[in-house]
Amino acid sequence: MSQEDTHLLLPADAAWLALERPDNPLTITVMMRVDGLTPHRLEQFLRDYWLSWDRLRFYPERRTTGWWWRRDEVFSLRHHLSVVGEPFSKLQLEEWVSARMNEPQPDYRPRWKFWLAPRAEGGAALVLRIHHCYGDGLSLMEVFQRLCPPSPQQAPVLYGARENAAFLRWSRHTGAWLRRLLEEALEPPESDRLADPARWSLQRLGKLVERFAGRGYRAVNEIGQFLGEPEDSESGLSRSLLGRRHCCWSKPLAEGRLREVAHSAGVTINDLLLQSVTAALREHVHRSGLNAEDIVMHAAMPMDVRNRLPDGIGPASGALGNCFGTVFVPLPVDGVSALEQLYRVKHETRKFKRSWQPVISWAMAGAAVMLPDRWRQSLADLLCRKASVVVSNMPGARQARYLAGCRITEQVCWVPQAGNIGLGVSFVSYAGHICLGVVADEAVLDDPGAFLDVCISNLRRTG
Repeated sequence: MSQEDTHLLLPADAAWLALERPDNPLTITVMMRVDGLTPHRLEQFLRDYWLSWDRLRFYPERRTTGWWWRRDEVFSLRHHLSVVGEPFSKLQLEEWVSARMNEPQPDYRPRWKFWLAPRAEGGAALVLRIHHCYGDGLSLMEVFQRLCPPSPQQAPVLYGARENAAFLRWSRHTGAWLRRLLEEALEPPESDRLADPARWSLQRLGKLVERFAGRGYRAVNEIGQFLGEPEDSESGLSRSLLGRRHCCWSKPLAEGRLREVAHSAGVTINDLLLQSVTAALREHVHRSGLNAEDIVMHAAMPMDVRNRLPDGIGPASGALGNCFGTVFVPLPVDGVSALEQLYRVKHETRKFKRSWQPVISWAMAGAAVMLPDRWRQSLADLLCRKASVVVSNMPGARQARYLAGCRITEQVCWVPQAGNIGLGVSFVSYAGHICLGVVADEAVLDDPGAFLDVCISNLRRTG
């Protein structure tokens, strides 16, 4: 095996392998409804375009020195594509997609696979299941937007990326970034440099102490808030998982109407979506016989940190990779009315606009790769006990896209939940509509469809 065929995973990618458990694999599942997509068209599309991302021919391999990408020397597309000819109804399709989520992934091949159900009710259903170590939702969304043009006659133009030994480049850029931060703290203003040297030295020392003290206080304060956030109350949503998950999804909702409602209320669409989840959680608490006024609940929400890091540390544009941190948003399940819940959600989400917490959690997840197993598990427990649900909001293409010349009519996804978090809610916007997807482990929620119905009815009442 040559050096070109093996590469060390970056910490942000390897974290998803280090923190997962056998009963809770950290994989992303995407489903698209694609009118008229045939097995032949899909296979040609994957060969010509999808596999142009070199990483997709590699699989992660654990060694004593860490996780490495290893090229699959016997790669065959037939291992990563299955076609199912049954004419699934809506309910049968939900059961089939759930079964795909629970299907083990072999660790000796690249950890992704497509399934196509061309005769599903409502149009051909294309399902992708891919391990999170390959990339986050934004990376995957960018891949599909590059491969799926806005016209059936247009072929993809810019696509693909080579997998190279990025760890050295990443460490070099990270070191340069840290040195630059230090130099900024040490470098005096121009006016100070022109002043008397003796006086400048005193000023320099004073400003240096002040600058480091200010930055240090803020960093310590942010870390303290992050670690000191109370753990969620016992509600039945965080417990030992069974490893059997069920999923469901909504019909597309008009994004324009939700945007109008959000604008008139002085909130964002994200606030509306979080309020709908809060209402569904409140109903779950009541059905469980608990008092909502005594319950503490958080949503773990992924937040992109690409714009907070310099070039060379996050994945390059068009390349697969992970570059987001997690914030823990308190959900006001004790709020009696939808309006109260909405404005309290707005208050909580605004706190994270300038917060360091996404970068802190991103760094902590990456650091977990280098910890011994016992400490790594302690870190995972520390983070995962702070949330009962994972909520993601993924922006997609604003206009309809075409995959292999066939129109994509719907997009929905389900994101993984680490630790003992067994409930996930995903919102995907596409072509003027928003789809909701819910996934739950049997141990925490036996009917994710009922939870989804409460979310939808709340959004409709709000809108």
